[in-house]
Amino acid sequence: MLTISLYAMIIIIYNSIETLRGLEQFNRLEELILDNNKLGDNVTFPHLPHLRTLSLNNNQITDLEVLINKVNEHFPSLSYLSLLSNKACPNQLSDLDKDESDYQRYRYFVIYKLPLLRFLDSRRVSASEQREAATRGEFMRVRRPPDEVVDDLNRSQLSQTQSRRPLPVDFAALGKHKGAYGKIHYKYTGKHSEGNRFIVNNDL
Repeated sequence: MLTISLYAMIIIIYNSIETLRGLEQFNRLEELILDNNKLGDNVTFPHLPHLRTLSLNNNQITDLEVLINKVNEHFPSLSYLSLLSNKACPNQLSDLDKDESDYQRYRYFVIYKLPLLRFLDSRRVSASEQREAATRGEFMRVRRPPDEVVDDLNRSQLSQTQSRRPLPVDFAALGKHKGAYGKIHYKYTGKHSEGNRFIVNNDL
């Protein structure tokens, strides 16, 4: 009879789980797939010394450094990690304001902190990335504003929205309005232009 401790893979997806309580019994676990749940920055990981693959895609992880420190402590054998569609992973799947340079900085930092990684997200860790991470990865930390700054910004935006008064609608005057029309020529360049959007084959 197969005992709990001998299970090598566990897949828990689309379950809205917020805790990993009980997984400490699976001390021979090698692969753990936890995509599409509600795991956040306060998640507590069990110590799994044999774990090689950890997938946390589409959860609620925002603080990259906190997560990586936990991974380093509890999963010393990890060689594959995927964090796509979390705020802690700055690419266009989670934030349209991010671009490839943001994502590459994130990769350098994670590779620096987890030098045994062979795959990060959907891409193999290259030899050039390992060299760059060893040289500059420590300085590629993804900065996250303090919660109180985010709260102040949200309150300011809400106040501005509430202070805007809608224009009065005078339906009788609509028929008397005289308007004008013309041609507007514009050109937009920037990181959100269609030419700068990307989809990497390996991410499909």
